[in-house]
Amino acid sequence: MPDDNLRAIVESACRRAGLDSTGATRLRKHAADVILLPAAADGGLVLKVAPANSASRADRAVTLTRWLCDRGFPCTRPADIDQPFVVEDRVVTVWLHYDQRGRPTPGAAHLGTLLRGLHRLPVPRIELPVAQPLSMLAGLIQNDSTLPRQDRDWLLHERSRLLDRYRSLDFHLGVGLIHGDAYPGNTLWDAGDTTVLLGDWDEAAIGPRELDLANTVQGRRFGRSTAEISAFFDAYGHDLRDWNGLAVLTRIRDMHTLGSFLRRAAHGDRPAADELRARAASLRTGSSAAWHAA
Repeated sequence: MPDDNLRAIVESACRRAGLDSTGATRLRKHAADVILLPAAADGGLVLKVAPANSASRADRAVTLTRWLCDRGFPCTRPADIDQPFVVEDRVVTVWLHYDQRGRPTPGAAHLGTLLRGLHRLPVPRIELPVAQPLSMLAGLIQNDSTLPRQDRDWLLHERSRLLDRYRSLDFHLGVGLIHGDAYPGNTLWDAGDTTVLLGDWDEAAIGPRELDLANTVQGRRFGRSTAEISAFFDAYGHDLRDWNGLAVLTRIRDMHTLGSFLRRAAHGDRPAADELRARAASLRTGSSAAWHAA
């Protein structure tokens, strides 16, 4: 962890939770930092270190995944400690670690099966928000200093246009518990290569189930094949590709992916700023150019 401030936060969080920080290593830096604590328990634990303004999201993620685990739903499991908690200006949650080294990424069909099970569950007695696509994006765009002014203006206009279209859609799958950020990259293998878990529950909400399905189709931007998308819908049991609202939802997902890059660019992350500019330009010009996960 080259970031001295992050190192201090991790060490403080470990002292507070009674965890061993020896060998702490950053696994991922995106909207939040994910830190592996290899010595903290059998197989290790991970800390998710996010901005303090996401405390309510973190609390919902912990509460919801405990509810899901109690019902046998295969999801990532929070550590059995009092959490989340705030350290300095960050909110910290602690999760079991699922080592993915040397293992193939779960295919899209696994996600289809997981979402079929999730969407059949009753609405939990947990305070969950109503899904509001792109609700935070306008502020991020307005505060951005990375993109050219004309790109920012266009993105704000496109956001408004898409939300107008979204409000007029006729959803056929009903409203219920949705993951909110469901795509194959948020799936993990459990201890063996037989069970796949669904992780990253910060955006869970009550909303139209189609929102959870469109993200896998949007993965064409990252090279996802037609065969993978077909396997996903076959596993879920319903194919959206003939529905006239799918293009709106995949476009909304395109816009949604800009959020973490806007946040990272604001903190001087140059690769994130480069990817942000490339994505914004391709959206504005209508290009179907591939995007790079980062």
